[in-house]
Amino acid sequence: MRGAMKAYSDRTAALLVAAGQGNRAGGDVPKQFRRIGGKPVIAHAVDALAGHGGIDAVYLVVGDGQEAQARAALAGRTIESFVTGGETRRESVLAGLEAIAADGGAARVLIHDCARPFLPQRVIDRLLAALDGAGGAIPVLPVADTLVARAGDLAGAVTDRGALARVQTPQAFGFDAILAVHRGWDSAVEATDDAQMMTVRGHDVMLVEGDEMLGKLTYPADFDAAEARLRGARTTRTGMGYDVHRLEPGEQLWLGGVRIPHDRGLSGHSDADVAIHALVDAILGALAAGDIGSHFPPSDPQWRGAASSLFLEHARALVAARDGTIEHVDLTIICEAPRIGPHRDAMRARIAAIMDVPLDRVSVKATTTERLGFTGRGEGIAAQAIATLSLPALSSPDV
Repeated sequence: MRGAMKAYSDRTAALLVAAGQGNRAGGDVPKQFRRIGGKPVIAHAVDALAGHGGIDAVYLVVGDGQEAQARAALAGRTIESFVTGGETRRESVLAGLEAIAADGGAARVLIHDCARPFLPQRVIDRLLAALDGAGGAIPVLPVADTLVARAGDLAGAVTDRGALARVQTPQAFGFDAILAVHRGWDSAVEATDDAQMMTVRGHDVMLVEGDEMLGKLTYPADFDAAEARLRGARTTRTGMGYDVHRLEPGEQLWLGGVRIPHDRGLSGHSDADVAIHALVDAILGALAAGDIGSHFPPSDPQWRGAASSLFLEHARALVAARDGTIEHVDLTIICEAPRIGPHRDAMRARIAAIMDVPLDRVSVKATTTERLGFTGRGEGIAAQAIATLSLPALSSPDV
């Protein structure tokens, strides 16, 4: 992590709490693992924290038995430590703070809820700046609606909304102060958030401007609204790919990441998986990032005999680096033999696994050329592919 070489006195840690079950959100998957914009909620939150230059380490608190699921959802991302949470949010936060302390502590800590995954970088900037003069800082938004006290079904007195604010996370604190408050808290008294605990213990907590992007995901409608918001901030790209390789005796036949029994195999510098090569070119085309030959030159000996899955993993990583999503790929394999049908499901499953997308985003088809041309004569196999990506629009919000 970036903070590994920093002194304790200058380290900023982020503590992400993702230990809940999210029952009110509906569905049979905890809300932190549900996908929005093709990406798990927990991954959105981690990327926002890890992507800020002022944060040196991200600690993740998960529920008992959820670590494997969290690791899978965060594949390729660096987490300083996975911590098992407690029965309440307060207990989970304390477990995370203790994990940071065991690693040598920190100067500052941002405590964030995974249920607010769309964290603008500018909010982190404000929080860290406010910590220079206070024990803590929290993002808030004004209350726009008129507020009344309830008397059963009757409206009571109007409350002055100017004296109120809506509290969000992350909340930033001096690490030693918030750790001491949590360690000394009466376990019989639950608190709604960490800022409340700090103010009760006499610490000043500064208010900074929050952001509507930090809306909390609680109910099914919140997920629908988040999907719609992301769609409005993204653009769709389509790329096409085509490849062909010669069939030769003595070669293994790999198609779509699956080895297929056949009397001949495809000849090429790598394993010559023509299907995956076409997919890689389609993805690179959608990214306007050149072609497979520019990323893996045939003249480079390190790629001789290489598994083409490496090329597809590279293309997937390029999409992820752009905060993109592979929405769908459509692959057509053109040959007279072997028959593709018996292997279609295995190919779809393998391609989906390499690209880390749901199976229903992968289409594999086959056709012949009615014995015309080189494929019709059985001299080689061709493949063409179309990839559809979702990428952030140039005018997308700073999230």
